[in-house]
Amino acid sequence: MFSRLTDRINAALERHLPEQRLFLKSDQGMRFVRLKPGTQATIILGGALFVGWTAIVTSIFLIDTISAGSARDQAEREQLAYRTRLNQMSEQRDANLAAAHQAQSRFAVAMQEVSDMQSRLLASEERRRELETAVDVIQTTLRRTMSERDAAREEAEQYRAEIESETGESFSAASRQRDLEATLEMLTAALSDAALERDGASAAEHEAYAMVDQLQFEADLARERNQRIFSQIEDAVAMSMEPLQDMFDATGLPTDQILRQVREGYSGQGGPLMPITMSTRGEAPDEISVRANEVLGALDELNVYRMAAQQIPLSIPVNGGFRYTSGFGYRTDPINGGRRMHSGTDFAGSSGTPIVATAEGTVVFAGRQSGYGNVIEIRHAFGVMTRYAHLSRIRVSEGERVSRGERIGDMGSTGRSTGTHLHYEVHVDDEPVNPMTFIRAGQDVF
Repeated sequence: MFSRLTDRINAALERHLPEQRLFLKSDQGMRFVRLKPGTQATIILGGALFVGWTAIVTSIFLIDTISAGSARDQAEREQLAYRTRLNQMSEQRDANLAAAHQAQSRFAVAMQEVSDMQSRLLASEERRRELETAVDVIQTTLRRTMSERDAAREEAEQYRAEIESETGESFSAASRQRDLEATLEMLTAALSDAALERDGASAAEHEAYAMVDQLQFEADLARERNQRIFSQIEDAVAMSMEPLQDMFDATGLPTDQILRQVREGYSGQGGPLMPITMSTRGEAPDEISVRANEVLGALDELNVYRMAAQQIPLSIPVNGGFRYTSGFGYRTDPINGGRRMHSGTDFAGSSGTPIVATAEGTVVFAGRQSGYGNVIEIRHAFGVMTRYAHLSRIRVSEGERVSRGERIGDMGSTGRSTGTHLHYEVHVDDEPVNPMTFIRAGQDVF
């Protein structure tokens, strides 16, 4: 039956593909191979399929090659744009640091000037009080002297009347006359001295009042200058405080609790800042002292923010060129496929790129872990931990204290990795969070 079907097919194809013979010549003679129409059709169909398959495969290969080239160009453009943005952020950070240093220098100069003016003001106030006391003493002495002069005059008049009406012995009257004259001379000299002293006291009083007016004028000038200085300082503190507050709000961490922990941790002998003046007489402090103490309180708050920021991982862990290759969240596993949770952010770069600590803390692990390869774990304050994985080299050891920006290792591809990159994680209270939340929060400050 199969033979009859083959014969029918060959008969149908005979008109288009007549039977062909392929002659093969050799030393033993000549032979030929008969190619029936069905065989020829099979060969032609197979050749056509092969050519078509080759064309399709070649097209797919060319399309993939073109797509790969476009993807590489796009990746290079994105990397160039990111490097440009990173350079701009670095320049802005340097400018912010320079402005902060200048503001700190200006504040130190202003505080020194405020302290000097406060000292001069207190000295002038003390001198004014001394002059007022001296004027009061001089006035009291002058009134007492004038009272004594009037009493002496009355007594002299009384003695003169008694002498005139005296009818006793002439020797007694003459003696009393001499005594009265001596008393009058003494009183006259005393009155002259009192008059001179009064004139001197009056001149001193006028001079004292003039000096008090001058001191009051200088105090008003100093108060106005202090107002301008404090206004500039308060504006600078407010401008410095606002980005720090926004940064802490963006991280989602409990800001009040963090600041309270920082204050408790830095509440040793002396304290961070002390008030300028305190009254020892139970009096209310003056306006300048109150305002100065408010500025010092704001600076203390700013200092607490700064100390807290040093202990939170807000900077980028790679010190060199890189590009983001995978973010935080669920993704397709690059090795086994399937949906997997990616608990960090990947930064791809060249092998050996410096890896730095993103905040100050203590190294709690430095070694090899399954999957992570060479890994470093750093424990920071406020229940925060950072992890740096797939390193080619570890440059720190367990128990070591590190600072922000300090180099702790080199980028590599150890462990479960498809290429050279850094796997960076941030954990808060042992729960992984998106590291980019902290990096974006700190990009305008650090």
